[in-house]
Amino acid sequence: MKLGIIINTGNHLRDLIGISRAAIAKGHEVAAFNMDDGTRMLSEPDFNELCKLKGFSACYCDHSAGILNVSKEGIPAEIVCGSQYNNAVMVDTADKVIVL
Repeated sequence: MKLGIIINTGNHLRDLIGISRAAIAKGHEVAAFNMDDGTRMLSEPDFNELCKLKGFSACYCDHSAGILNVSKEGIPAEIVCGSQYNNAVMVDTADKVIVL
């Protein structure tokens, strides 16, 4: 199963990590899309470590990051800079989607 997670707030990092690790441990794939205030997680070391896990993929909305002046410096290569198109693809290919 592929779990899609839309992150549009910046205050659920612990939830994201817990849900993602649990899903991956059960053999599921997790795809995350950060937008709006969720792009603030890009500067969080724990989020960047999560993005390096096998079975986890992440993409963020470049437009949202730009509006919020989120620094793109030091973002790991595993995190894809994208747009709402990436969000739409994730939603379309996921078996289940949750929003944090």
